[in-house]
Amino acid sequence: MKQIKLLLILLILSISTIQAKDYSNRQDVKIFINKMVKKHHLKRSQLKQLFKNVTFQRKVLAIFNPKYRTTPRQPGRHYPKHGGWDRYSKSLVGKTRVKKGVEYMRKHRSIFKQVYRKYGVPPEYITAIIGIESYYGYNRGKFPVFDVLTTLGFEPNRRKKYFRYELENFLKLSKQEKFNPKNVKGSYAGAIGLGQFMPSSYDAFAVDFNKDGRRSIQTTSDAIASVANYFKKNGWRKGQTVATRVSYKGNRYHGYKTGYKHSYYRSQLKGISPKNGPWNYNGKVRLIKLDRKNYDELWYGAKNFYVITRYNHSSYYAMAVHQLAEKIKQNYKKKYGSNLR
Repeated sequence: MKQIKLLLILLILSISTIQAKDYSNRQDVKIFINKMVKKHHLKRSQLKQLFKNVTFQRKVLAIFNPKYRTTPRQPGRHYPKHGGWDRYSKSLVGKTRVKKGVEYMRKHRSIFKQVYRKYGVPPEYITAIIGIESYYGYNRGKFPVFDVLTTLGFEPNRRKKYFRYELENFLKLSKQEKFNPKNVKGSYAGAIGLGQFMPSSYDAFAVDFNKDGRRSIQTTSDAIASVANYFKKNGWRKGQTVATRVSYKGNRYHGYKTGYKHSYYRSQLKGISPKNGPWNYNGKVRLIKLDRKNYDELWYGAKNFYVITRYNHSSYYAMAVHQLAEKIKQNYKKKYGSNLR
């Protein structure tokens, strides 16, 4: 019995040793601290104390480096050849998310109206972003951001340089916005707040909309305005359309290259036309293909569609935002009799 107890104690101690890690004496961390002191005027003593007790994020690291997986990855599901969009959009554009989006927009309608007047971004698109990123604030992430970014910034993985850059921005922000970096929770990659901004995006696009002297994207008013500011600074065109579905011959599209990276004048795209009549947009378009179970759905994406892909570099993501926004708008108007402009 004593031997079993001793083994249990040793096991607990070994686990705690693995979890708690001192990074302060590592040479690469010392170089990083020197940089933060010289470039951003952070206090060396505070930085050393932060790095002295880091909760090592093994599970997070395993996402970016398979060597850290404690158990072999289970074989992935064998999805059918087609239907990728059906699977992707099932939860993101579902009825519950639409319903909660309508109520979120209604609850904060005063802020949305002010933000629209200043930035020109429709409330339903901001709502859709917050709905997808944090489920309207209910799921902002449970991971300690400092520990995540330190682990990913200094342990071997394919994106180590990027995460170290984000750690730099995060620590700079902690000084600017006067928060304790140890107290912030976020995603497994270090994204923060209702809109899930990475620290570099936080620094570049977050705004103090409620004028309390701090840019806090954990605060509803600042978060809503910050998403709008992100769109505006990336080229959002007020009053212009986002996307429209188009028709083509056949069930599977194999014509021009599709995706947000490829743009065309509509005159170039022979045999393709809007399904719902004339489309009042004269700029270049992207062809967006959605893989459905029995056919490909094809869309024109306008400039504002491309702007959404600056938030997340995925055509599917941008289309989910667009479709969720349109459903929220339609249901809001049906329930409350206005478009909230």
